[in-house]
Amino acid sequence: METILLNNKAECPVIGIGTFMLSPADAENSVREALKMGYSLIDTANAYVNERAVGRGMRDSSAKREDIFLSTKLWPSEYENEKAVDETLERLGVEYVDLLYIHQPAGNWLAGYRQLEKAYKEGKAKSIGISNFEGKYIAELETKWEIVPQFIQVEAHPYFTQTELRKTLDKYGIGLMSWYPLGHGDKSLLNESVFAGLAAKYGKTPAQVILRWHTQMGFVVIPGSRNVAHIKDNLDILDFRLTDDEMAEIAKLDKGVRYYNRTDEMLESFAAWRPEFEKA
Repeated sequence: METILLNNKAECPVIGIGTFMLSPADAENSVREALKMGYSLIDTANAYVNERAVGRGMRDSSAKREDIFLSTKLWPSEYENEKAVDETLERLGVEYVDLLYIHQPAGNWLAGYRQLEKAYKEGKAKSIGISNFEGKYIAELETKWEIVPQFIQVEAHPYFTQTELRKTLDKYGIGLMSWYPLGHGDKSLLNESVFAGLAAKYGKTPAQVILRWHTQMGFVVIPGSRNVAHIKDNLDILDFRLTDDEMAEIAKLDKGVRYYNRTDEMLESFAAWRPEFEKA
C-alpha cells in the first residue's frame, strides 16, 4: 500500500474506505470486507451514526488494530462536550484513533479544535485534522492553533482541485483527503473523454483512473460503497501510474467549480443538529 508522510511523521494510506451515507449494517459489512481485501484506512464520523458498526466491522475482519488507520470526526454539537472524544472512542471500541477531525466550521469550532489538541497530547488521537475549513475559516484557525493539523478533508476532484487552499496546505505540510472524488452522482466527470482514453490504455475504468489521479496529486481518497465488487475495484489502482503529460491533460479539466456549496444558514443548522447515536 502506498502512503503519504504527514507533518508529524505519521504515515497514512493513499486510499481507504469511506462510510458516508452508509447504514450501520452496510458500514459494518463494507469495513469488514475492505479490511479483508487489504484496505487499512477507514473513515467515519459522529454524524454518520455508524461508528459502532465500523468498530464491529474492524473487529470481525481479524485485522490487527495497529495495522488500521482509523479516522473519525467530531460533530459541532459535540465541540463543547468534554466527554466527546472518550464517547467517540467508546462507540468505535478503540483506545485511540489515528486521525480525529472537527467536521464543520460551525458552532464553537475553536472549542472543538482545542479538544483535538488535548486528545493529541493525551495519545487518544495520533493525528488531528479539520474538515470543510476553507477560505476565512482556515485563515482564522491559522492564527489560533497550537498544534498544526495533519489533515484537511474537503471536496476535491479534477473539476475542483482546491488550488487556493493548497497554497496554505503546502506551507504547513497539511495533507488533503478528498470527498466527492468522482463527482456526486454526476456522470459528467466520469464521461470525460480523457478518462475513457486512459482507461482503455491502462485496462482500467474511468473511475479507477480518476482515483489514481487523486493519489498522484498527493491526495488521500476515501470512496465509499456498499457494493463489495466496487470496493475491490477502487483498491485496484496502484499497479499503474499516469505520466506527467497525462496529469497535465487532466489538469485542463479544472473549472474551479464545486458540487457542494455550503451557506451560512447551513452552518447554523449544523450547529443545532445532534446525531442520534447508535445504542450499545
